[in-house]
Amino acid sequence: MARPDKAAAVAELTQKFQGSQGAVLTEYRGLTVKALKDLRRSLGDDATYAVSKNTLTTIAARNAGVPGVEEHLSGPTAIAFIEGDAVAVAKGLRDFARANPLLIIKGGVLDGKSMTSDEFRKLADLESREVLLAKVAGGMQGVLQQAIGLVSAPLSQAARLLAALEQAATENPAVIAGAGTPAASTDQEPDTTGPVSDETDSAAAAAPQAEDSAETAAPAADNN
Repeated sequence: MARPDKAAAVAELTQKFQGSQGAVLTEYRGLTVKALKDLRRSLGDDATYAVSKNTLTTIAARNAGVPGVEEHLSGPTAIAFIEGDAVAVAKGLRDFARANPLLIIKGGVLDGKSMTSDEFRKLADLESREVLLAKVAGGMQGVLQQAIGLVSAPLSQAARLLAALEQAATENPAVIAGAGTPAASTDQEPDTTGPVSDETDSAAAAAPQAEDSAETAAPAADNN
C-alpha cells in the first residue's frame, strides 16, 4: 500500500475509533466473502465491520487514544466498530460465531475500557436496549394504571351517590323540595296592617264617650 493510501486508511480508522462507542476485534480467517457480507448484514446499523491491517490499526488506535487494542492484533483482523446498541452487536457476533466457528472474537474496547472476549460474551447475554425499554415502559404503564385507579375510584363513588339521589328524587320529589324550603323565622315584627281585633274596636268606641262626659262636667264646675 502506497504511503498516501496508508495515511488515508489510518485517518479513516482513527475517525472510526473516535466516533464509535467501542470496537470488537475478530479473526475472520477462512470465512468467505459471502459469509462476511452476511455478518455485516446481521449487524445492521449498530456496527460497521471492516477488515484492516494490524499495523494501520495500531497506529490509528494510538492516534485516537484508544487502549487495549494492540494486544489483540495477531493474525488477520476485522473490526466491528460499535455505533449503536453494544449488546446487540455482541449478540450478533456471538450468534454468527456459533454458526460460523471460523469467526473468533479476540476482545476490544467499549466506552474507553479494554474488554476481553469473555467479557463481550457476557455482554451478549444481557438484554438488548429495546427489551429493557419495553420492560421500563410496561412498568410505567402499570404504575399509571394504578394511579388512574386511585384517582377514578372516588369519582365513581360520587357518581353512584348522585345517581342514587336522582332516583330518590324521582320517586319522591319532597326529598329535594323539603330540603330546600326555608324555616319560618320567629323574629318577625307583628303585622299592623291586618284587621283590628274586637278589643281594639271597643277601646276606639269608648274614647269619644269619655270626651263628651268631660265636656259636660266642665260647665257644671264653673257654675259652682
